[in-house]
Amino acid sequence: MTMTADFVWMDGAFVRFEDARVPVMTHTLHYGYGAFEGIRAYERADGSSHIFRHREHMRRLLESAKILGLDVPYSQEALERACVELLQKNSYRSGYLRPLVYLGSEALGLGALTNSVHVAIVTWQWGAYLGDEGLKAGIRCKVSSFSRLHVNVNMVKGKICGQYVNSVIAKREALKAGYQEAIMLDTQGYVSECTGENLFMAKDGVVYTAPYGSSILGGITRDTLITLLREFGVEVRERLFTRDELYVADEVFLCGTAAEVTPVKEIDDRPVGAGEPGPICRAVAARFFDIVKGTHPSHPEWRYGYSL
Repeated sequence: MTMTADFVWMDGAFVRFEDARVPVMTHTLHYGYGAFEGIRAYERADGSSHIFRHREHMRRLLESAKILGLDVPYSQEALERACVELLQKNSYRSGYLRPLVYLGSEALGLGALTNSVHVAIVTWQWGAYLGDEGLKAGIRCKVSSFSRLHVNVNMVKGKICGQYVNSVIAKREALKAGYQEAIMLDTQGYVSECTGENLFMAKDGVVYTAPYGSSILGGITRDTLITLLREFGVEVRERLFTRDELYVADEVFLCGTAAEVTPVKEIDDRPVGAGEPGPICRAVAARFFDIVKGTHPSHPEWRYGYSL
């Protein structure tokens, strides 16, 4: 994977990728006080291109900035257009988008209140975040020794830059131990989410996921899967559950913009179900990918179309 492109959007202008630079004293670089999004654009089987749930992602970006008290100098509509124009400028029929809201370099220190607010958008070609084989056969997970942030310690409903240090240390621990992802518990010991994905568990035909009011990000792909599962007639319950429930689950699968829909075949060296993707995961993943990449006509409201 090469994380480059021809152009980057920065504060309303397109600049060459190699010229997209920020000063070393940029406040967000030092303290992580900023917000970001991850968005995917897909090319469908009929040759059309679309950004998946674009409006919801851009709304969450602005909500994350609002949580931090940052006044973004662009409207949601302007940022939506900027993403489309950036894909077009780079001739991308599909790609990953990373909008970033960050503070400038006018002042440093934790109490700096006068820094300017900037927005940059980067795009690149990014494949399966947890690997193509992981999408097909499932991945191995480890319950992390690090807890997911408490709801009264950080703002858990925002995609806030510095908060992801919590995810990074958990992810690095899991990778160094030979696993592909970490499952994070909340500070009470209940299953929260993974380092960059929401988590679903299936048992006896019922699917469970942590409730929105708990210490999870309100994932847009999570919302997508809940909708699709219920359309299949699968009961979805949002409730707290424990790690040992995961050990005896029939299926576990993860979802997120980067991870899309990824099955879990093993947790803490215990096989999940039969140790391979189960029927519920396979069905909802197939419907998800057919909507974003295939020809399935349902949910056109999720597809923000564009052309080159």
